[in-house]
Amino acid sequence: MGKRIGIMQPYFFPYVGYYQLISAVDAFVVYDNLKYTKKGWINRNRYLEGGRDVTFTIPLQKGSDELHINQRFVADNFDRLKLVRRVGQAYRKAPNYDSTILLFEKAVMNRKTNLFDFIFDSLLLLVEHLDLKTELIRSSEIAIDHQLRSQDKVIAICRALDATTYINAIGGQTLYASETFRQHGMDLRFIRSEDLQYSQFGQPFQAWLSILDVLMFNSLDRVRSYIADGYDLVCGEKNSNDVVSV
Repeated sequence: MGKRIGIMQPYFFPYVGYYQLISAVDAFVVYDNLKYTKKGWINRNRYLEGGRDVTFTIPLQKGSDELHINQRFVADNFDRLKLVRRVGQAYRKAPNYDSTILLFEKAVMNRKTNLFDFIFDSLLLLVEHLDLKTELIRSSEIAIDHQLRSQDKVIAICRALDATTYINAIGGQTLYASETFRQHGMDLRFIRSEDLQYSQFGQPFQAWLSILDVLMFNSLDRVRSYIADGYDLVCGEKNSNDVVSV
């Protein structure tokens, strides 16, 4: 089967598809030496409040737009307890509230201020909770030319880790070329999540919220099962829907 590699930015309590990607690979590289993007989802996500999706944010200290993720810091005035209470109030009647709010509280109350370390710790916490065995690697620890960009950087990371297959989120199909990966002895695949719906207090379903929402309303066994089996791998050719055996 060879060695499968996934690479993504760090996100705080991202949606369930992020963990499916982790589950699908042997090693998962988390970018720490990549430029922080203000309009991205690195330090924010969506949860359910009053029947609608609402955004929560980990506030940051002011910093240059040129700084990498591992050069940014959580704001000194971040009221961690206020965020936990706000989320707790929203989900207080959810079936799996007790175990999930404790998990969220442990992640939020982390006193580390480096943004990457703060998020990476939360990722490790959730990977353990979800019983995922994938190795997690910081991108800066890999011996490549870190001035490379985009596809070239991905290929360099994959080669450094002896990958035979690179797997990316389905949204990246337009970013990578299968032929280029083949020239380097690797296959290119994309993960496509199956639809997941569940009851959210009897309200119209709000899809693809933070993993926090999934854990609040579903048993841990069901979440683990969906992460392990609720996706297909499709070929890397643009506009291809060919399914690859998992």
